[in-house]
Amino acid sequence: MGIDAALTALSSLLGDRLSRSKSDLALHSRSETHFNNLLPDAIAYPKTTDEVSAILTICHAENCPVTAWGTGTSLEGHALALHGGLSLDLRLMDQVLAVHAEDMDAVVQPGVTRQALNTELRATGLFFPVDPGANASLGGMAATRASGTTAVRYGTMRDNVMGLEVVLADGRIIRTGTRAQKSSAGYDLTALMVGSEGTLGIITELTLKLRGQPEATAAAICAFETVDSAVQAVMSTIQCGIPMARIEFVDSSTARAFNLYANRDMPEKPHLMVEFHGSETAVAEDAARLGEVIADFGGSDFQWSAKTEDRNALWALRHDAYYACLGLRPGATAVVTDVCVPISRLAQAVEETRADIAECPLEGPILGHVGDGNFHAILLVEPDNSAELQEALRLSARMTDRALALGGTVSGEHGIGLGKLDYLPLEHGDAWSVMGDIKGALDPKNILNPGKMVKRN
Repeated sequence: MGIDAALTALSSLLGDRLSRSKSDLALHSRSETHFNNLLPDAIAYPKTTDEVSAILTICHAENCPVTAWGTGTSLEGHALALHGGLSLDLRLMDQVLAVHAEDMDAVVQPGVTRQALNTELRATGLFFPVDPGANASLGGMAATRASGTTAVRYGTMRDNVMGLEVVLADGRIIRTGTRAQKSSAGYDLTALMVGSEGTLGIITELTLKLRGQPEATAAAICAFETVDSAVQAVMSTIQCGIPMARIEFVDSSTARAFNLYANRDMPEKPHLMVEFHGSETAVAEDAARLGEVIADFGGSDFQWSAKTEDRNALWALRHDAYYACLGLRPGATAVVTDVCVPISRLAQAVEETRADIAECPLEGPILGHVGDGNFHAILLVEPDNSAELQEALRLSARMTDRALALGGTVSGEHGIGLGKLDYLPLEHGDAWSVMGDIKGALDPKNILNPGKMVKRN
């Protein structure tokens, strides 16, 4: 590959926005979880779509790998430069380009974070609902088809991206979708790019759906004696049609981690964390209906709060769950895995996963966005301990096999990256080779995030 030739040309194009400093390379070599550091050869910081196009034109001509970088918060090694080359950091493309309040949509560059967009929207009475926890970039969230705590009501990135501007591997710039609410015109290229993890193109602009800020919001937390009773309560809540904005599960290990991390006094039992959005009357009625369901499954009285500061503290705790769980074993890293199953099979999936973890020497807190059948295990391992890492990967594989057997998916929101590539043919069968055909058509030289999503030389 002509990486050196590409970097020489890129230096002329970008000047000091092409970095080869050791600190920059180190920053872009790291993952949030257990993956080994993988150094790119350089980092580019484009400011415009035209610059991204010029960069890819050069890299395509020189066969130089290009791996997009947002904020680096993914959990499966999506943004690691497996084959070196260029790390394309989109942080400088951070403008909210337009807010169409009357149409409830916004147009943004990929480096805008979800929190920055919602700050921009405060005066409009609108908000962007997808909340994966981390203050991730919206381009990265689209590329990984992110989800989060509010997906049970508002959907995932798949449901909230209306259109994209994308630069293809050879530098061509295309637009997918429109600001219209629906279309039946041609292939749905927006859906193809959302979740493609930077393997088919680089997202340089997004048109996003917005939602009205609710009149009233109330959040609460409740303890249960057993995991099964908590999960059964979730299943019953969903099947009763109670419109939750969030309904999250944490097990007793996670509750203990929260107490250590944030000086809380939660009982070391399984908990549900819930939130309602709506009118004052609707929130009160929905909360009362939920209370009846909870009582049927032996849950404790809910601790309710409509105060913004209390709700923010509750969800900040949930969003920091990964770091809290790391505190259960100081110095540890983790294999963080997620699966998603039909809601009717959720209790079985969680209980059998708990049994697997109980039989092994590792600690593995379980938590998740159980309102849509999605849960996570944080399997704590000692860095550089190959035996523990292999045990954690074995447990992750068991979770994946179980999810597929129950009619689910190998990942509800973390995506594929490096960690789940080998599971894709198990889920998709011959359709996985079709994905490879699409990759070959759009990126025949395999320069975009090579080694991810599909198997290609």
